[in-house]
Amino acid sequence: MKTYMAKPENVERKWYVVDASGMVLGRLASQVAAVLRGKNKPTFTPNVDTGDHVIIINCDKVRLTGKKAEQKYYRYHTGYVGGLKEIQYKKLMAEKPDFAVYNAVKGMLPKNSLGRQMIKKLRVYKGAEHNHQAQQPEELKF
Repeated sequence: MKTYMAKPENVERKWYVVDASGMVLGRLASQVAAVLRGKNKPTFTPNVDTGDHVIIINCDKVRLTGKKAEQKYYRYHTGYVGGLKEIQYKKLMAEKPDFAVYNAVKGMLPKNSLGRQMIKKLRVYKGAEHNHQAQQPEELKF
């Protein structure tokens, strides 16, 4: 029996909407990353982007477990000497929850050109509204 290898031009892409209210950030990110990669499909091929489009709504209602809100920091460097900046996750979730969710999903995708292609299929929104009704997204439950 031959192994099926998907070709990029034959991939069927669907649109899913995920309601993130009350979900744990890490668990949500890992499950969304699997859908973006296409691991939920029988036609999954590691070297081809077989994933679907995902819309995450209500990302401001995502929660962190334990003391992560106080102890976890988002760090970045400005490029200048002594330019390491850090923001506590409690403050980051209050100011930019869509960025926190986007960054968590991005960290769980491959670190190569395929991963950069996959992250383009993710849309994250603070509220319950999104502007992708024309794509007729299906609700995805985790």
